[in-house]
Amino acid sequence: MSFTHALKRFFSGITGNAHNTSMDKETFLIVGLGNPGSKYAGTRHNCGFAVIDRLVRELNAPMPKEKLRGMIYEIPDGDRRIVLCKPQTFMNSSGECIAELLHWYKCPSDHLLVIYDDIDLPIGKTRMRKAGSSGTHNGMRSIQTVLPQGNFPRIRIGVGAQPEGWDLVDWVLGTPRSKEELEALQQAFDRAAACALDFVRKGSEHAMQLCNRNP
Repeated sequence: MSFTHALKRFFSGITGNAHNTSMDKETFLIVGLGNPGSKYAGTRHNCGFAVIDRLVRELNAPMPKEKLRGMIYEIPDGDRRIVLCKPQTFMNSSGECIAELLHWYKCPSDHLLVIYDDIDLPIGKTRMRKAGSSGTHNGMRSIQTVLPQGNFPRIRIGVGAQPEGWDLVDWVLGTPRSKEELEALQQAFDRAAACALDFVRKGSEHAMQLCNRNP
């Protein structure tokens, strides 16, 4: 299916509907952005994938399914359904996966939480907002071709700006350079995972208080 076709299906299929008509449970989508493949494992740009990995362990998720241009985990959670996703489209085309997810699960944008790295935050800091712009992040720019108003919650994980003399691409596609940086990111991943579950179970306002209270 072409991206244009996916967009048409998205805009014609999800407006105002918080439930998939083929499912009994309310669905929440938690999407961590990153690049697929071992080449990118552990890089700063794959912060979103790292948080999904923590949620998979925390929720004892079943084996994933490859569909909707992503790696999908579906987990029952009381009277809800949590869907975890690692897009397999590569970062700059993340919106293609998001369009497929929202159409398939008939999920409104306020039930979508996107987690990603941010060079404008200090290393290891987390921030959650209910809406906003894409900033300089290419994955978020792609998503906002699908949701141009930016009216969906997101958690940003700080990876810091590239040092002087570094190329931005080399920085975000690089791995932590010190034990301190790695520990700060690991703590941020844990905090972001906890906030994602809080978002599902207690709502975005409560989750933002947890996420934005950094050490």
